Amino acid sequence: MQDAEPFHGAYRATDVQFLLKPVALEMTPVEEKERLIQSGVRHYSEMLSQEPAPTAEHLNIFYRSLDDGAPRMAREVVMLAKGLAAEFGDKPVVLVSLVRAGVPLGVMLQRTLSDMGKTSCHYGISIIRDRGIDAAALAWIEQRHGAESIVFVDGWTGKGTITGELVASLRHRAGYGDMPRLVVLADPAGCAWLAASDDDWLIPFGIMGAPVSGLVSRSIWAESGFHGCVLCDHLKEFECSQQLVDTVDDCRRRLNSDEIPAAIPLASQQNDQRDSSLKVVKALCEKYQVSSINRIKPGIAEATRAVLRRVPEHVLVRDKSDANVSLLIHLAAQKGIPVQEVGSAIGQYSAVTIIRKVV
Repeated sequence: MQDAEPFHGAYRATDVQFLLKPVALEMTPVEEKERLIQSGVRHYSEMLSQEPAPTAEHLNIFYRSLDDGAPRMAREVVMLAKGLAAEFGDKPVVLVSLVRAGVPLGVMLQRTLSDMGKTSCHYGISIIRDRGIDAAALAWIEQRHGAESIVFVDGWTGKGTITGELVASLRHRAGYGDMPRLVVLADPAGCAWLAASDDDWLIPFGIMGAPVSGLVSRSIWAESGFHGCVLCDHLKEFECSQQLVDTVDDCRRRLNSDEIPAAIPLASQQNDQRDSSLKVVKALCEKYQVSSINRIKPGIAEATRAVLRRVPEHVLVRDKSDANVSLLIHLAAQKGIPVQEVGSAIGQYSAVTIIRKVV
């Protein structure tokens, strides 16, 4: 099967090339999708529910988080770009963002590396839990650039599931080594190769879907060729992909980058973070009698997305007065889900959503 042509969605052509195949797909209602997933009848990557338009309150919190968070993102993107420049020297950097959460950060890194005079290119490809990375898309990139300068970009880590998928997907591919070069903005799970921090904080693009991701959907599994996606034209009026990146660019260009340290690849110092993450997930499984860790969604971004896209049963926050969880609390209230304040019971995470068992 011939692969689809790369496209850039709502971004500039120089920002990113998506290696995905746009498809038409009948939408599955959220409740029905949850039943099919948990019963094992369908894999989550074979279905999509219609992504809802953000409410006025959702948009208000998003833009407020962007105003508040852009200076931090700008500084941390510079840290990451400096770290990549130090690692690869004069070699081009091949940024491979994991659709969708990695794409906004990948675009920020692409622009920052360009402003630093470093050669880079940026692609968006699919990775799917239990099924791995899009082998056709990765082969397409390897044929053009080789594997030695590829770094994978995601927005954050939750439980470390995607890191595990990368390890499994790359195990028999040459040029990657034992530890995938996974770059993230925030690494509360302690399992990325390069991260700006290990904080669980309100990353603005973590609380919005297609409108900050080039108007593409979550990826759809395909047996051959590029994985699929749906173009979310119904959300065009809310599109803010470039606005997000432009806002961070404006902040970044006002910084004195000489005063910003480079992020350095992490290793043993992450052990405590990883152990804490595993303990939190295990304790929540025991307390709430959850048989599958896939129903535990730790971290602000994952917890928020789960309330938007899944059928939540419990929403847990460290502190209800924390502005970082205001959207999560708002969305939970809309669905009639009580929010429990649990303090340090969720470890390093600010929030966790637990998916309801429906079968």
